[in-house]
Amino acid sequence: MKPPFLPGWSLSLASGLAGLVLAFAVPAAPAAELELQGSRLVVSGMLDGTMIKEFTEHLGSGTVHTVVFEDSFGGTAEAAGAFADAIRASGVQTEVRGQCMAACAYAFLAGRTHRFGYGLQVNGILLPVAQRPTPAELAIRWRGDEAHKTLAEFTPTSASAKAMETSAAPAAARDNWQPDHGVLFTASPTLFGRVYNTYYCDGTQGRDFSKCERLADADPFKLGVLTP
Repeated sequence: MKPPFLPGWSLSLASGLAGLVLAFAVPAAPAAELELQGSRLVVSGMLDGTMIKEFTEHLGSGTVHTVVFEDSFGGTAEAAGAFADAIRASGVQTEVRGQCMAACAYAFLAGRTHRFGYGLQVNGILLPVAQRPTPAELAIRWRGDEAHKTLAEFTPTSASAKAMETSAAPAAARDNWQPDHGVLFTASPTLFGRVYNTYYCDGTQGRDFSKCERLADADPFKLGVLTP
């Protein structure tokens, strides 16, 4: 079975409940944007660090209870760590509405609780990995401090960062942060509730996630990626 999720896909109703259709659109990649909606702070776009100061100030105000990541297609490892630290320090909840890729996914895991949003959209998060995780690694990889350790694998050291500036940079350093390589968790609405699936994407598929390998026994709630 192939994943029903691709960047830019959304689920809509047409002609009543019988008319479920998937509409494809190519996503843009704007810098991060913030929108305060009552006690919910909506973050969209790339986590490139441009909004981290304002983001931290919002969380420090004590009025934000939930950070909602909406269609965030990646960013830098450094920005992911900064957003995650602010979320963890404030103790807020996190939620994904639409797509949350790579850098966004690690920031999402820092929430006191972390969930997919409700609605008719297809929700998905892609967590980058250096290699295909074993079943044992899957069981603990994204729980608590383990998620922070995993992020550290993708944060360049000063040496590797310097190497990346040269054309002779090692392949491992250049490819350390690949937004299309990782474990993809999806939730698709149906007439009978949401269907959850997990896939391993080796990066060769580009943005055609229908080519990813489905992983058995990788329920996102059991793995700690989503909380009840």
